[in-house]
Parts: sequence; structure tokens; C-alpha cells
Amino acid sequence: MLALTILSLFILLIVIIIFIEYRNEKKYQGKRSERSTQKKYEPKKLVVKKAPPKDKDKVEVKPKPVPEVNVEAPKPEQKPEQKIEPKVEAPEPVETKNLPEANYPEFTHIRLVEMGLSDDEAKEFVAELIPQLETETTLIEAAIKEKDFHQLEQLTHGIKGSATNLGTGGVSDLLDEFNTYLKSGTDTDIAEAYLKHLVHYTGELKRQYR
Repeated sequence: MLALTILSLFILLIVIIIFIEYRNEKKYQGKRSERSTQKKYEPKKLVVKKAPPKDKDKVEVKPKPVPEVNVEAPKPEQKPEQKIEPKVEAPEPVETKNLPEANYPEFTHIRLVEMGLSDDEAKEFVAELIPQLETETTLIEAAIKEKDFHQLEQLTHGIKGSATNLGTGGVSDLLDEFNTYLKSGTDTDIAEAYLKHLVHYTGELKRQYR
């Protein structure tokens, strides 16, 4: 009797399980059918490509003619012609020097006569001065070439003393002025001008006393 009861329960349990599975299957099928009905079928759009128009179908569109407008370009302003004058270089300023003119009176030995010498004795002293002048002139010329103005001052100082002791005018006055310049002056051109005058007045002295 117990075995029959257990067997009945077992069979009832199997039936219940099968019923539950069946019910679940029905629910699943019902949900699936609902999903399929919700989706609408949308047909794909067909894209039709138009064939390019044939040459006959082409319509030529001619552009409208543009009226020609003559626009004259502005003429450049004409500038007055500029005359190009040649440049004239200004001459360089030339330094002017005051060269000695040496306008002295004729040499005279009157001083020696006033000292008590005779005219002939005085002339003899002056004649002895001439070779001294010629020797000193050569030395003065060499000192000018070497631009030794200290030596020039010494040479002219010595011969000036001899000449001024014998007389005045001519070579005596020249040597006095020449020596005075050389105490401070150092211009070669001026020294050469004095030398030229010295040669001249020495020649004048020779004509007087020989």
C-alpha cells in the first residue's frame, strides 16, 4: 500500500514538471511572436542612376557678349628734363708765403771811415769779407738741403757780425734780416729765397770792391 502511494506521488511530480515546462514553452513562443510582429518590413529604396544626356540633348548656353570699354591708361607725368651739369672740382687752395723782397740800399763802408780808417784801408777790409761770404754761402746751401735750421742760424749769425762791423746796406742788411728770421722760422722756401738774395748781394759787393 505504501509503495503504491509513493509511486503515485512520483508520477504526479513528473506530470507537474512536464506541465510547468509546457507552460514556459508557450510563454516563450508568445513573446517571440510579439517581437516579430513589432518589426515592420521596410523595403529598400532602389537608386536609379540617370544616364548622362546624349550630345543631342545638350543645350548650349552662349554667354552674353560683354560690351568693350576702352579705358585709356593714365599717362605718366612728364617731369621737366634736368640738365646734368659737369662737376667742377674747386682748385685746392694754394698756400701763399710772404717771401723776402730784399730791397736794400747799396753797401757802404762809411762806418769804417768814421772809425778813423782811410778809404783804401776800409776797402781792403771789405775785400777780405767777400771770400768769407762765398764760403759761408756754400755751407748755408748745404744746411738748407738738410733742413738743419739750427746750423743755418749759427752760420748766418757769424757772417752777419763780420758784415755789419764793416758797413751798412746791401749784403749787411740782408744777413741781419736772414739771421733774425732763422731765430724762429723754419720754412725751407723762405730760407732758399734769402740764400738767392745773398748770392745776388755778394756779387754786387764784388763789383764794388774788386
